[in-house]
Amino acid sequence: MEKTSDSDLVGKILSGNISLYSKIVERYQNPLLRYVSFLTNKSGDSEDVVQETFIKVYKNLRKYNPKLKFSSWIYRIAHNEAVNYIKKKKLVLVDHQDEMAVNKISNFKIPETSNIQMDKIQVEQMLNKLPLKYKEPVELYYIEGYSYSEISDILRIPIGTVGVRIKRAIALLKNQKLKIKYQNDK
Repeated sequence: MEKTSDSDLVGKILSGNISLYSKIVERYQNPLLRYVSFLTNKSGDSEDVVQETFIKVYKNLRKYNPKLKFSSWIYRIAHNEAVNYIKKKKLVLVDHQDEMAVNKISNFKIPETSNIQMDKIQVEQMLNKLPLKYKEPVELYYIEGYSYSEISDILRIPIGTVGVRIKRAIALLKNQKLKIKYQNDK
């Protein structure tokens, strides 16, 4: 069952094998939790948002178009749930504390900059300063490993906009990194 595609699983679930829904949850629970935590910065609340996501996915499973990638569809639902949560709670969007994601992003190399050694806290602070519209594509591309096309589907923005936002995020990160270097040189 591990090699069964998401679309095949959905088909079997819709055909009456409801117990297979647990496979969908197993596949997506940790990645969605990481993504939602990135957006909300509330680990306990993130779990609630992901749980709501799975409830909504289950209720709307018949609306899923098997011609499209299931992961993009489920991430879009998680994204909407997180944004709704943030609006409801009127949270200030800040970066996540997810240690695994921080470890991954700290290995991210900002192109064409000096080889300044940066610790996890500095990377976290830099990401924290990015506007959400730039932070989301960076998270999806560099941490979650999605393609521009998939990010376009998840965020419902044109592929070109995905590229522009990632490029602008890198430029902002470069600028921040150079400021850190300048401050360290004083």
